[in-house]
Amino acid sequence: MSPVKRVTLFAGHYGSGKTNVALNYARHLKRTVGGEVAVADLDIVNPYFRTKDSADALAAEGISLVVSDYANSNVDFPAMPREAYALFGAEDARDVHVVVDVGGDDRGALALGRYVEDIRSEGNYEMLAVINASRPLTETPADTVEVLREIELAAHLPFTGIVNNTNFGQVTTAADVMASVPYAEEVAALMALPVRFTSCDRRLFSELSARLGEVFPIDIQKLYYQLADLV
Repeated sequence: MSPVKRVTLFAGHYGSGKTNVALNYARHLKRTVGGEVAVADLDIVNPYFRTKDSADALAAEGISLVVSDYANSNVDFPAMPREAYALFGAEDARDVHVVVDVGGDDRGALALGRYVEDIRSEGNYEMLAVINASRPLTETPADTVEVLREIELAAHLPFTGIVNNTNFGQVTTAADVMASVPYAEEVAALMALPVRFTSCDRRLFSELSARLGEVFPIDIQKLYYQLADLV
């Protein structure tokens, strides 16, 4: 993987799996880098997966979670706790590695706007586009790029890399992941960005790591909706 930045943001289309990737990346940082790690959940537009479902597990691993009080509700209320501002703007937070789960699509990315000035001024961030060819509206590279450009425009922050998270849930095979590589490479070429890594269910890691360069194993978060409801 690329050198670790203090702030790593994950954004993408609804159902891309960005929350799963973000949570696993936070755990990866805690294991490999150590120190203070925090997850900031800016996804305040009623997503299918919530970081708050993992709050107890994160706390047990020494990872703090900053999330709206309205998480896991049906309320669209763009209010984040004061701790979120401190993670990005406070000098004493510069030793904390922050993983950000940005809201789905351009509407969700708007919530990032209030922190962009602090993120830009520090200049120690990576914003990764989580893409998934098995989801509606991002099945082709051109459609995917259109979604990502809308997110960039709303967030006022450009992507710096691509994460290929193409999967079919628990029935995903290594062949499925391998078949998605040309798609991810084309998206990256159109965006003029590198593919930072390809993620996969941990059970596929051994097989895929021998065939691909950068493979990131993930443990799947609890499903709120069956995958069939999303495709």
